[in-house]
Amino acid sequence: MHRFMLLMMLTTSAYAVGVGGVDIDTAAQVYQAAEIREQVRATLGSMPERIRQMFSADSATMLTDSQLSAISTAAGHGFRIYNFEPPALMALAANMDAGSVKKTLAFLNSEVGQRMVVADLALSKLPEASIDKAMNGQLAVSSTPSRDALLVRLAKATRSTESTVKIFLNMGRAVAVGTAIGSGRDPIAADDRARKSSEATRQDMEQNMNDPLRRYMAYGYRDLSDADLKKSLIFLESTAGKSYVNANIEAMGAGFEAMGKRCGEQLGESLRELALAEHQAAMLPPPAAPAPAVGPVPKSAP
Repeated sequence: MHRFMLLMMLTTSAYAVGVGGVDIDTAAQVYQAAEIREQVRATLGSMPERIRQMFSADSATMLTDSQLSAISTAAGHGFRIYNFEPPALMALAANMDAGSVKKTLAFLNSEVGQRMVVADLALSKLPEASIDKAMNGQLAVSSTPSRDALLVRLAKATRSTESTVKIFLNMGRAVAVGTAIGSGRDPIAADDRARKSSEATRQDMEQNMNDPLRRYMAYGYRDLSDADLKKSLIFLESTAGKSYVNANIEAMGAGFEAMGKRCGEQLGESLRELALAEHQAAMLPPPAAPAPAVGPVPKSAP
C-alpha cells in the first residue's frame, strides 16, 4: 500500500499506532480507497476566500484591508492537507473495527463502490459556480419518483446534511478558539461563545441545507444507475456501512477542526502584530513641519 500519509505522521510515536478499534495503517487503507485525501485537497484552494467571507459577514466588526489580507494568509497556512491528515486518520482508526474495515474495503473496491468514489471525487472538484448551480437546481438532471426516493434514502444513510453542518460549525468554532489563542485572549470564553452560536443556528442550517444537498447529490450521482444506488444502500444501511459513515464524519470533523484551529492561531498572531504596529505608529510624535523656504537675500541699495 502507498504509505505517503504514514511517512508524514511518523515524526511522533503517537501517530504510529492506532488509538481505537484499528491501527493507523489499517485506517489508511480505507482513507486511500475512499480517495479522502484528494477530495479534501480539492476543497482547500477555496478556503482562504471562504474564511475571509466568514469574517467579513460579521457586521459588528469593521475589518481593514490589512486585517482581511491577514485572514486570507492565515487560512492559506492553516487549511493544508498535512494539518488535516494526522487527526483525521486517528479519528478514522478510533471509530472503526476490523470487521467493518473488511466490509468497507470490499464495498469501496467493488465496481459500484469505485463508481461512487469517482462521483464523490468529481463532486469535490466542481468549481464554486457549478456547486451553487447544482444546489439551486440549475443543473438539475432527469429523475423519477423511485429514483428520488433512493436519493432520499442515500442522503439519510450518508447523513449528508448533518455532517456538512457539523463540519462547518465545528470549523468555525475552531477558528474562533485558535484566534483567541493566537491573540492572547481567553480561548475558553471564545469556545463558549462559538458553541452557543452553533447551537442557536444548527437546526435552521440543517433544515435549510436539506433540499440543496439532495439536489447536489442527485447531480453528482447522475451517472450512477438505480441499481448502483440500491447496491450502495445495501452497504450504507448495514452495520458496517453505518460504522464507516460515522467514522468518516468523525474523521472529516477532526481534520477540518484541526485546520480551523491552526488557521485561527496564525490569524490571532497576525492580528496581534498588526494591532501592535498600529499602536506603535500612533505613539510616534507627529512629523516636524517643514522649514519655510528661504528666498535669495535682496541686494542692498547703493
